[in-house]
Amino acid sequence: MDAATTSGNAQVNGHPVRERLILSTIDLLADTGPQALKVRTITDRAGVSTIAVYHHFGGLQELLQEVVGWGYADLQAALTAASHADPDPAVQLFAMALATRAVAQRNAHLYDMMFGLSTRGTYRHIDSPDHSVPRGFEPAYSVLVAACERLTRSGRVTSSTGDEMAAQLWSAVHGFVMLEVAGNFAHFSDPVSAVLQPIAVNILTGMGDDRARAESAARTATQWWSGSSYVM
Repeated sequence: MDAATTSGNAQVNGHPVRERLILSTIDLLADTGPQALKVRTITDRAGVSTIAVYHHFGGLQELLQEVVGWGYADLQAALTAASHADPDPAVQLFAMALATRAVAQRNAHLYDMMFGLSTRGTYRHIDSPDHSVPRGFEPAYSVLVAACERLTRSGRVTSSTGDEMAAQLWSAVHGFVMLEVAGNFAHFSDPVSAVLQPIAVNILTGMGDDRARAESAARTATQWWSGSSYVM
């Protein structure tokens, strides 16, 4: 392999080497899961020498951190698209739930790496003094918080802050997504209508929203989703 392949401006198959390594890692996650994430396997797929990982990232764990950041950027883009689904913030929130589900389904192992405690070869101890939110989470999460704040300002719900509402909705949607990608809802012909929509409707109505209005928002979001570029 020519030494130029590790330079910042080098390209392989139309992509700069750094980006190529990130994309190859993401592809490996989708195809085979985290057990395949070894430097040699990644660089073979990227078409570069193993030294490229150390040159561009410092090591495998640093590369995986970049991969997680890439995943959050994808999630942020999906949530931002959903925030334009309709002027009604409730519709936006339902659309964001569908967008989050699509991101997870597109690459379940990447989604798990983004939110799970474990990554390839490491474990993030929850009581560790250096435990922190992964880079990229806050920008994605802020899109959800902003939509929740718009709904709280409308007076339709009684949640005191948009952040509190976002935390509750995120927890419910994330739980659904993780259970679904693990295959626990395979017995439902339509897990969205059977599980996800009722959860979201119940949360909104529990916060004070009118049930008929919440159900209508869910239907509108589903209709928007059927024509969205994020549909699987």
